[in-house]
Amino acid sequence: MTRWVALLRGVNVNGITIRSAELAELVRGLGHTDVRTVLASGNVLFTADDAADADALRTAVEQALRDRFGYDAWIVLVPHAAVSGIVAGFPFPSAADRHDYVVFGSEDAALDDLLDGVTADGVDQVARGDGVVYWSCPKGSSTSTPFAKRAGAARFKHTTTTRNTNTLRKLL
Repeated sequence: MTRWVALLRGVNVNGITIRSAELAELVRGLGHTDVRTVLASGNVLFTADDAADADALRTAVEQALRDRFGYDAWIVLVPHAAVSGIVAGFPFPSAADRHDYVVFGSEDAALDDLLDGVTADGVDQVARGDGVVYWSCPKGSSTSTPFAKRAGAARFKHTTTTRNTNTLRKLL
């Protein structure tokens, strides 16, 4: 059995509302066990049979979300065991005036594209990690910095999703 974290993109914003209980019920309905949602921002932990392929799991969850909730669903699926290492690997010092984020990608090429041409601007701090991009920005600017605008571009919505490191700690 393998423990997974499904990180949904774009839920409980822009009119797409998924209640945690409904999300958990959907994942249980796919035959997974030990289902637990964390916060109301599209985070669900579950255990799947080891025979399940990660791509097949991702596709099944995405399709179930589309069928049940009627929106263009995209997730990033991460082995739960990897989350603690991702959090521990955050390369920037935490500061009271900054927000620390991790951008998860379902495709390495999308993360490489996200960073292509990004230069140090004195506002955003970004660094590539294994299957992620680490990002720190001033508080109150997580939608307005140059990197925030790039990460929010439509071309990345199918392959990336962002979580605050505080949220990731709650997934542990």
